[in-house]
Amino acid sequence: MASTTERGQTLLARQPIFDHQQRVIAYELVANDTDHLNAMLEIDPEAESGSELLLHAYTSLSDQGEIKRVPAFIRVSQKMLIEGNMPALPAKQVVICVRLTEPDNMELLRAMHAMVKAGYRFALHDFKYDPAYSTALKLAKIVRIDVNNLDSQGIQAQIEQLEPFKSTVLAANISSFEALEECIQNGYKLFQGSFLSKPKVVKGRKISANQVALMQLIQELQKPSTTPEALEDMIIRDPILTYKLLRIVNSATYSLVRQVESVAEAVVLLGMEQVRKWATLISMSANKDKPEELTRLLLTRGHMCEIIARSLNLTNPSGFFMVGMMSGLHAMLDIDQPTLLEQLPLGADTQLALSKGEGDMGTVLNQVMAYESGDWDLLPSNFDVSLYEAAYRHSLKWTKESMQAMYD
Repeated sequence: MASTTERGQTLLARQPIFDHQQRVIAYELVANDTDHLNAMLEIDPEAESGSELLLHAYTSLSDQGEIKRVPAFIRVSQKMLIEGNMPALPAKQVVICVRLTEPDNMELLRAMHAMVKAGYRFALHDFKYDPAYSTALKLAKIVRIDVNNLDSQGIQAQIEQLEPFKSTVLAANISSFEALEECIQNGYKLFQGSFLSKPKVVKGRKISANQVALMQLIQELQKPSTTPEALEDMIIRDPILTYKLLRIVNSATYSLVRQVESVAEAVVLLGMEQVRKWATLISMSANKDKPEELTRLLLTRGHMCEIIARSLNLTNPSGFFMVGMMSGLHAMLDIDQPTLLEQLPLGADTQLALSKGEGDMGTVLNQVMAYESGDWDLLPSNFDVSLYEAAYRHSLKWTKESMQAMYD
């Protein structure tokens, strides 16, 4: 993108890597320009501390009430490895991803061997089995296979050919739950792709009682006619929702001068929109049938939409948050989006944004989703690079703190 090149600023997003239970075990850091990412990591007087801060910002999360860090998969060029320009990154916090182009590059193999001896782990990026790469396979802990263009036979063949090397095989670019299940059954251990953002449609399965209750609550929360009294009455009927809402209101997120002890007080102090937003968030995150990462993704998306709306002085910034959250509700409930939109009492702007990607809300939502997925080419050439980068990083931090506030 021209704007990024002209400003010399790297765009960076994270993409989750899951185990077979769909728990996040690492994030891959995806940059719009790997040369820029290399430049950010190159050795200079402040490189080590700068790299550590970058890793912390993108790999720290709240996981079932525990703040923790997971490793970062970082793509590094062959040139950087050969020339020895890698900074002193903490070996336990990174996995170095390298794409091989020739099997007999002895300079690269020697550099990899030296880093392995120093405690670093390597992943072979977008690899397709070839016996000529056996030396590199012996050095690599992880092998990343793009399964999107492989048929069932190809998916099975790759895992069988790699079995003698005892590598952990990562199935990448998984676009559906059916493909995920196939990879799990074939012995792949790590998984990456867009499957999480799609509903898991199972023929003949009925919506669970929990999902029905969630749908009903969100329907009520979204009604424009809901009064403060009705909102309070709706929330206090659910003790867990009430408890978590008051925890968030009294957390560092708002830094209120006194303790809020009732939902009615929260509505008075924060306003209807803030309470409506948090009640929706808590209700969605209570769905234990879905991995936490989906809640994490939607929270980050919603907050980033709201920050951008405020920065651009667009009307109803809280509505942008709800659009970001609602954009993945169909995946949370395993319902196709058109059916869901028919059942929710959403405003015209929200409906237009979610169904057609139109209007201010639709434009911001589409750009935020392009940013988070690393689809940099879908962003307009004149978009505000600094605003989006700062909004994304702030939203990751805010999401971590918000999810933590909902736990004891």
